[in-house]
Amino acid sequence: MATLHGSIAAARGSVRLEFYIVEPDATGTAVRDALADAADRGVAVRVLVDALGTTALPSGFWRPVTASGGEVKIFNPLTSRRLPVRDHRKLVVVDDELAIVGGFNLSDDYAGDGVASGWADCGLVMRGTAVAGLARSFDLMSALCDTTQPRAMMARLGKGQRPPAETIAPGTQLLLSGPGRKPNAFQRLLRDDVARAQAVRFVSAYFLPGFQMRRLLRRAAKRGAQVQVIVPGKSDVALSQRAARHLYTGLLRAGVEIWEYEPQVLHTKLFLVDGAVYVGSSNLDTRSLHINHELMIRLTDPEVVAGGEALFADLLGRSRRIDPANWRASRSWWEKLRERWAFWILSQVDPYVTRWLVLGPR
Repeated sequence: MATLHGSIAAARGSVRLEFYIVEPDATGTAVRDALADAADRGVAVRVLVDALGTTALPSGFWRPVTASGGEVKIFNPLTSRRLPVRDHRKLVVVDDELAIVGGFNLSDDYAGDGVASGWADCGLVMRGTAVAGLARSFDLMSALCDTTQPRAMMARLGKGQRPPAETIAPGTQLLLSGPGRKPNAFQRLLRDDVARAQAVRFVSAYFLPGFQMRRLLRRAAKRGAQVQVIVPGKSDVALSQRAARHLYTGLLRAGVEIWEYEPQVLHTKLFLVDGAVYVGSSNLDTRSLHINHELMIRLTDPEVVAGGEALFADLLGRSRRIDPANWRASRSWWEKLRERWAFWILSQVDPYVTRWLVLGPR
């Protein structure tokens, strides 16, 4: 958060800020005030936030920004037909020179080190030629926010085009996604990487990979690759945690290591596969992969990859490994049933209801 505040305070020409959740607490208010101060000194401030993720904000929360000349847009107003599809992206671009991407939101939940206090999450500060691509991405989402037709806005679930990976700098690919049944660029590249990897390290706050990814993880482990997955031991969404635990048995049987992070709520999205690292807003679950708008970055710069590996090692050192021999016996039949139901709801019911609400009966 210190980097975010400092960047806004130092802005000379423009600030683009896009978040899913903004809370009216100390963190959210401090960022709002920094944006208002930037607008007061002539900086072009543009804010894009999700309607569902900002329901806690009081009326007039953004008035200091708009009164100073800043622009605030609310993505996807809360109507029944539009409700399921959200802007889950997290992006800040300052002066077209610096960008911040990650999984964190503007909330006191993230105020801490993720160990002694606060949720465990990560972000990446980017400079150089890649920033221009991220700025364009914001502009496209801002334009999409102006669209009033649900079908145009959501690109027809299951029939719309899913943007291909875009190289925005050497060794840096921008992976954008929105509603759709087909694999998005993040899924396609991650699958290709896992299919030939010797080391796979995932950190996923909400872990519900599809059948093909689960098969790739099992195959990787069986051919001798080290496959390690860190998931929350403490989660803010109990249903998601139960759904993830429904998958443990099959993955453990194949040799996949599963670890649960214990100190605080885990909200990190970090995927390491051999010489590549993925960072951004997307979880490995149905909602991120097929429903929400997400932003991921794939990087192969050795220094960045080394930083991702160091973060993974730190999280792993604070996690408890799930014992394959004792996992099945560690839960009651009732808990196993709840896990099965949670998996069914999130993997089947959620996407079906979304398609029905957005597109209507066929």
